[in-house]
Amino acid sequence: MIKLLIKKFVPNSDNVSDKNVREKYGVLSGGLGIICNFFLVVLKLVIGLILNSIAIITDAANNLSDMGSSVVTIVSAKLSNKRPDREHPYGHGRIEYIASMIVSFIIVLAGFELLKTSISKILNPEPLNYNLVLIVILAVSILVKVWMYSYNKYMGEKINSSILKTTAVDSLSDCISTGAVIVSVIISYFLKTIPVDGIMGAIVSVLVIWAGVNIAREIIGRLIGNPPSPELVKDITELVMSAEGVVGVHDFMAHDYGPGMTIASLHAEVPDDSDIVKIHEVIDDIEKSAFEKLGVLLVIHMDPISLNSEETNSARDMVKDIVNTINPEFSIHDFRLVNGENHINLIFDIVVPIEMSPEERKEVLRILEEKIKEKDSRYNIVVQVDNAY
Repeated sequence: MIKLLIKKFVPNSDNVSDKNVREKYGVLSGGLGIICNFFLVVLKLVIGLILNSIAIITDAANNLSDMGSSVVTIVSAKLSNKRPDREHPYGHGRIEYIASMIVSFIIVLAGFELLKTSISKILNPEPLNYNLVLIVILAVSILVKVWMYSYNKYMGEKINSSILKTTAVDSLSDCISTGAVIVSVIISYFLKTIPVDGIMGAIVSVLVIWAGVNIAREIIGRLIGNPPSPELVKDITELVMSAEGVVGVHDFMAHDYGPGMTIASLHAEVPDDSDIVKIHEVIDDIEKSAFEKLGVLLVIHMDPISLNSEETNSARDMVKDIVNTINPEFSIHDFRLVNGENHINLIFDIVVPIEMSPEERKEVLRILEEKIKEKDSRYNIVVQVDNAY
């Protein structure tokens, strides 16, 4: 069904790199969310009042907050599609992340309100009015939320939208909470002396709060700056390495300015005897291909390296082997060899995990220097320690 709706309301729906197409996906998701959640609010509110169930009534309040989330989805889809301007030259894509944060706050707030009411219900329990027909109707709401989870997950993955993925998670947590409500009503029918309704409401509230907190943590990570995904690193590396004349890649960094706007940079190793005009054209072509194929604004720095000096190649291989024995995760680049009268300088960069402390880095350099001097006491290392981004 969702594919039919997409076909009807999202022209050219497969062109997900187009910002206007992305906007239409967001508006469609938000519009469906408003319709479905309004239906659920009315349904659960009526059932909750008839059954005298605080868990059902608060679940209805949760769906009301979901309507607000759907409005946020529509607004964020519109705002994030604004053209770049003087104040925001990289576009407004991160508005989608801010919108996801707002949704997560709404979820957490709804969870705390539910928890407060549930505790009150535990302390002052009231009997529930069991009605099988109403429970069946309530179960229908789970099917609605399952469908909402399904279409938000589908569209969120199709256009790589954090706000739609967040909404999908919220819908899934609603399925769990409504299921818990049904269980509480059934158990209360057999255990009338235990405030099952309040207890189940408290459990549901914790699940809602937990879902909201997890969403917030993910979005905060994106706003602070996550590392590039392994898939993006692989795609960029393969693209660059497939170009004629490029023999290595290092110092890859990527900055996410929202869906459809990733700016990246890297160093491409080229032979030091290359035709500089020809290799520059190759680099230009790589940058154009990165934008056309991957939607990434790529800036490449050329690093000339010696491939024809047997002495340099031998020393480079020796250092690589030593570094690999210290830690297979480490790597080196920008290797140069400079002969002196009494010393041979080995100049290179070593890449280590970003979480390594300064003390650990100093120890690595000490071990590295010691092992290299065992090969030849004339070797002197000049090392720049880089982070693995």
